[in-house]
Amino acid sequence: MIHPGPVAPKRRRDPRATRDRVARAAIELFTTQGYHATTTPMIAQHAGVAEGTIYRHFTSKHQLLNELYRAGVRALTTPIKTTDRPERCRDHLAFVARSWCDLAGRDPGAVKLVFFMHLEGLLDPKSRDLFAGMKQGLKDVIVSGKARGELRPGAVEVWSEVWLTLLLLGVQRIISKEWGARDQRTDLVLEAAWEAIRAGAGGDAAYR
Repeated sequence: MIHPGPVAPKRRRDPRATRDRVARAAIELFTTQGYHATTTPMIAQHAGVAEGTIYRHFTSKHQLLNELYRAGVRALTTPIKTTDRPERCRDHLAFVARSWCDLAGRDPGAVKLVFFMHLEGLLDPKSRDLFAGMKQGLKDVIVSGKARGELRPGAVEVWSEVWLTLLLLGVQRIISKEWGARDQRTDLVLEAAWEAIRAGAGGDAAYR
């Protein structure tokens, strides 16, 4: 009688790893091909899974987009609301700016999805509320700076948008790999963002 050899144990699937593969594939395709041009078969092929696998983790392509968007917003919100944040406004904004630039270098798709894609009509209320909370957190930092006399007179909404707009000029260059996160040109943009809103004249080199 021939005895069969030992049966090889089945490889256990790692649902989290599979979900992460799908998410990485989706964010790459969404930010390069566009949301509407990206199909679930394309995502499945890019992730190396069956199309049905996507629906074991996400109810729809729309829900997948919003999950990815919210993950990006949470990552961007962390340096704004962390308990380890610096006390002074200029140092806090420098901390946020550096964190965002590093994230843009490390995970450009997440930052591009949040700031540089046209997603009007695609975001659900939870995603919109989360983004609004991030923007409000940034305004709160500006408010604290005004209370300390660190910022020039003017509406909080204006200075928040001015700082953000200038910062995103550098972030966009990092995403496109024209600049590095710690590039001297990035430093100049970050300094310019602070100089545009700070009280008084002169510079503090807050981002070096």
